[in-house]
Amino acid sequence: MDEQFWHRKWRDNEIGFHREDANPLLLHHLPALGLATDARLLLPLCGKTRDIGWLLAQGHEVVGSELSELAVEQLFEELGVKPEIADDGPLRRFDAERLTVFAGNFFDLDRHRLGTVDAVYDRAAIVALPEAMRERYAGHLIHLTHTAPQLVVTFEYDPSRLVGPPFAVPEAELRRHYGTAYRVACLGRHELKEGLRGVTPVTEAVWRLERR
Repeated sequence: MDEQFWHRKWRDNEIGFHREDANPLLLHHLPALGLATDARLLLPLCGKTRDIGWLLAQGHEVVGSELSELAVEQLFEELGVKPEIADDGPLRRFDAERLTVFAGNFFDLDRHRLGTVDAVYDRAAIVALPEAMRERYAGHLIHLTHTAPQLVVTFEYDPSRLVGPPFAVPEAELRRHYGTAYRVACLGRHELKEGLRGVTPVTEAVWRLERR
C-alpha cells in the first residue's frame, strides 16, 4: 500500500469508510479524556470526517493531517468555510478559525509545524495502516505530540478473512506500540452487526491512552 492507493480512493470517491455523521463513540467517550472546553485536538489521517465539525461546535480547536488534498478541500467546502492556503515545507497548510489541516504525508509533519496539542483522536488512522507501518506511526505520534493523551478506535477480527483497510489491530499490538509511554485502558467493545465488507464477527473497541 502506498500514497497512490489513497489518492485513487479519494479521486474515485471510493470512501465507504467516511461516515455521514459524527461518530457516536467520540460523542460518548471524549469526556473520558477530561479535556477543557477549548482543547486543541490532533486528528491524524482525518479525511473529511464529520467529527471535525462536531468538535468545533463544542468549542474545541482542531488540527488535522490528511494525505489527500482533495479530501481536505472537500472538508472545508462541506463546513462552508474558506481556508487560507499556504505551502509549509513539504506540506500544504489550510487554515480557518480554530481549524488547521496539513495536507501531505503524516510523517512530514513535525513538532514545529504542529505546535502543542492537548489530545489525539485516532478514529481511523492506525487501522488505515498496514502492520509494517503501524509501529512507525505510533512512534512518530508519541514524539510529535509529547505523549498527549489519546482516544483511539480499533477493529478486531480474523485477518485471514479480510485484507484491510481497515486493518485489525488487536489489544496486544496496541499495547506493544503504546504501553511503554501510556497507560492503556479499554473504554468499551461492541460487535459490528453488519461486520466489515461481509466479514463477521468484527469487534470495534475504544481505548483511552494516558501518559505514564
